[in-house]
Amino acid sequence: MFAFRKKSARLPRGKPGERAYAIGDIHGCLQETLQLLEQIEADCAQRDPKTTHLIFLGDLIDRGPESRGVIELLMDFPYRFAQPHFITGNHEEMMVRGLMGEPELLSGWLEHGGFACAESYGVPRSHLQGQQPDALEHILRSAIPKKHADFLKSFLESVQFGDYFFTHAGIRPGIPLDKQSGREMRWIRGPFLEHEGDHGVVVVHGHTVNDEVVVKSNRIGLDTGAYKTGKLSAICIEEESVSFLSTT
Repeated sequence: MFAFRKKSARLPRGKPGERAYAIGDIHGCLQETLQLLEQIEADCAQRDPKTTHLIFLGDLIDRGPESRGVIELLMDFPYRFAQPHFITGNHEEMMVRGLMGEPELLSGWLEHGGFACAESYGVPRSHLQGQQPDALEHILRSAIPKKHADFLKSFLESVQFGDYFFTHAGIRPGIPLDKQSGREMRWIRGPFLEHEGDHGVVVVHGHTVNDEVVVKSNRIGLDTGAYKTGKLSAICIEEESVSFLSTT
């Protein structure tokens, strides 16, 4: 638990009468996802019954070994305790665009973690290296079920929950929330991370890896590098209360 230090005496609040959990970048870490979902469900069961939301901050895929398993889990998971919301990460963006009409993006996607995703679908790196864009698209579309790509394509750019704004990478400071660029919300780093002013909301994001959850007055970063640390992190927001869970 923690308290924000703000100029106003008013603390940021979640949506009245409801609860939200959010999970940072999963990156193909299936076992950690299962463990954290179990923790979240147990934590929710100990609290008063409320409408509950479960927000995934994007980058479900790539880098880690089980992208396919993560997608299948989250597509079919029995969300008994919460309504799920999925936010697009930059890795989903590259994969989906590459498979749906922009094959020239696939080589860049593969080099930035996509090889691990392809291998989880049974496509060895050696079958992809040196291939032209059209050939890459054919190989990958033959291996990756269309319903998986359609699932990733359906993701949101952001979710607002009271005074909290959930998105993958962050926002451009000084621009109203309804004018934010979807691309920047998936890719931004420096201008957002270095900004110390009030955004009007607390931005909860992933995308940038830190050893621990980062808590500042204007943002909370949940990417703790699960694919290399085994630590997958989540936040729970209920009224003015904020707490954290993780797999370690």
